[in-house]
Amino acid sequence: MMVLASGVAPHDRADWWLENVLPLALLLTLAATSRYWRFSWHAYLAIMVMLAIHELGAHFTYAKVPYDAWLRALTDHSLNAWIGWQRNQFDRLVHLSYGLLFVLPIRELLQRQALLRGGWLALCAVSFVLATSALYELLEWIGGQYLGDDRAQAFLATQQDPWDAQKDMALALLGALFTLLIQWFGSRKLWGRKVVFVE
Repeated sequence: MMVLASGVAPHDRADWWLENVLPLALLLTLAATSRYWRFSWHAYLAIMVMLAIHELGAHFTYAKVPYDAWLRALTDHSLNAWIGWQRNQFDRLVHLSYGLLFVLPIRELLQRQALLRGGWLALCAVSFVLATSALYELLEWIGGQYLGDDRAQAFLATQQDPWDAQKDMALALLGALFTLLIQWFGSRKLWGRKVVFVE
């Protein structure tokens, strides 16, 4: 439903299709394997939240999501002006969200299929997030080489930042590390009680 909703009068139809190749492949894979493999509800929730954030970017194009205008309409304040941002930061939010959210299903998959535990599980989950983030940046770069200038700018969303790919990968890495640290602290005994945020 989210993919269909984001496809109603998107800012750039061709970019919308490009942005939805991987989400559609993911959804088809989840549907095709649902008889044999089920994630926990935490993992499915993480996937759906990530897809919702992504679909917002696919609808407007990542560099043109009007989050600052929405905030100004609600609060009469500009987040970009307050923090001193010169560019639309929605692209960064998506990459951070990828690390924060997708590390959960990846960790679960590795735990159940590769039978990893402890530090090795965390290391492999974080490494997988970083590797897939790097792969996505490479696919963006390759795709951008074959698109026209305007279409490439909409798809890549670099906004003239030569370090955009590295920053995006770093945010995905930090997001994954943060989520796993929260999980780890949550599984420790705090004030004499074991608190489990995500199993």
